[in-house]
Amino acid sequence: MTTTDPEARAFLAAHEKKIRPLFRASNLAAWEAATTGSEDALRRSADARTAVKRIYADGKEFELVRSFLAKNKVGDPLLRRQLVVLDHAYTANQLPPDTIADLTRRECDLERIFYNFRASYGGKELSNNQLREVLEKETDSRRRQRAWEASKSIGPLIADPLLELVRRRNAAARDLGFEDYYSMELQLQEIEEGELFGLLEDFHTRSEAVFRDVRGQLDERLAERFAIEPADVRPWHWDDFFGQEAPSSNELDLDPLFESLDFEQFAREYFASVGLPVEDVLERSDLYEREGKDQHAFCTDIDREGDVRTLCNLRPNERWMRTLLHELGHAVYDKFIPRDLPFLLRSPAHTLATESIAMYFGRRTRDPAWLQQTVGRELTAEQEQEVHAQQRLSMLVAARWMLVMVHFERALYADPDRANLNKLWWDLVERYQLIQRPDDRDQPDWATKLHLSLAPVYYHNYLLGELMASQLTHALTANGESTPGIGEFLRQRIFARGATLPWNDLVREATGEALSGRYFVDQFVGGA
Repeated sequence: MTTTDPEARAFLAAHEKKIRPLFRASNLAAWEAATTGSEDALRRSADARTAVKRIYADGKEFELVRSFLAKNKVGDPLLRRQLVVLDHAYTANQLPPDTIADLTRRECDLERIFYNFRASYGGKELSNNQLREVLEKETDSRRRQRAWEASKSIGPLIADPLLELVRRRNAAARDLGFEDYYSMELQLQEIEEGELFGLLEDFHTRSEAVFRDVRGQLDERLAERFAIEPADVRPWHWDDFFGQEAPSSNELDLDPLFESLDFEQFAREYFASVGLPVEDVLERSDLYEREGKDQHAFCTDIDREGDVRTLCNLRPNERWMRTLLHELGHAVYDKFIPRDLPFLLRSPAHTLATESIAMYFGRRTRDPAWLQQTVGRELTAEQEQEVHAQQRLSMLVAARWMLVMVHFERALYADPDRANLNKLWWDLVERYQLIQRPDDRDQPDWATKLHLSLAPVYYHNYLLGELMASQLTHALTANGESTPGIGEFLRQRIFARGATLPWNDLVREATGEALSGRYFVDQFVGGA
């Protein structure tokens, strides 16, 4: 212990006393806003977030944190890691109070639109789930196109306020000495921008030939389904709004395997079987759709004391089972972080780390062995082969979609005033997803993706999380872990460390090597 440790420890104790009640209040208000869409909850959520940011705007406290970190004056590794975490939070918020309030208000305005918007189709207002049902079942291309266009009708409502928010985020980041908001966020996430995009380009190169082959087969399948030519396949011939999920297979529809299951009971039993019980999480969660509720899905740790919840809009199909398992993957990470860790380190090591756990569990629905052993669905050899093919296609489709989002968002922050954002979006879709743009369309379709508004500079973590999930799968297999041992492996090697280590150190410690794309490539790109 150095002479600075007691002073740093006292500062951290005082900071924790201030931040903990605000952290809880902010998360509770955000939860109420997401589950009800009420104006009062949205206002309280904005106020609570602003209060948290104002604490981190304190310049004197920021200087004190920097002084503790300077020249390695703090000897205790846990103290030092807490100070590094605080340094990131203070750095991003060294802004005038009016700027903080303005940014938060603008984010809440966008939340309000997303939570309450329902698209008009066929003379009715439909939820996202209802619109997806049209794309999953409708065979008439013209009606499918109208449904897809309805899903994009939120874009013009979002685009202008989002662009103004991007400009203001950039201005704030530049005032703090960063090139733009995107670069700032990557640095504060401890991700080197050049390494990230080098990794993404390497994956693009490695997957290109295989992806072109499977996409050609997929277009032929879609053309046959809708009685059109492969060259006429358009975005509305997919089953989702962005082409981020592989369309259903003619050979094997997985939905019937799940439609009779009690999802909540199944999740309780499955996660208990791997040693990660989620009964308490499900009791606090909000799982079914209704008016005014956020139509997406997420997990939140309200207080870092065990109040972990998920939001879903469950339907009895494979996609929502996959989503539920994904969100409960986030939940078990949060739940099993030891409560004896310091409050500031009682969180996942990094967003990509918690995404990797969520993706590991979400992949189960397309694992033949899991379907037979856990869901109790016996598959023929031909069906097993088809499930493997669907999983492979699903992972390739999802990963290539992620490349679109990451490259677009980087370009968006580099120049939000460029005249051709709509064109850039479709250029990237055609390059990475190989989905042909609609004819004569010039609409802000990019603005319909919620993450650009409400989870900025986040999407790269999905792809990095997929890479880490494959690396964890390899490590679990190499370690000989059976179902009962999965939870213990994850608790000891991942969850127990909380945020005590930088993410890259955690990956090395958990799997024995740095994060690499080769296990994902081996699993889903190489081989048939």
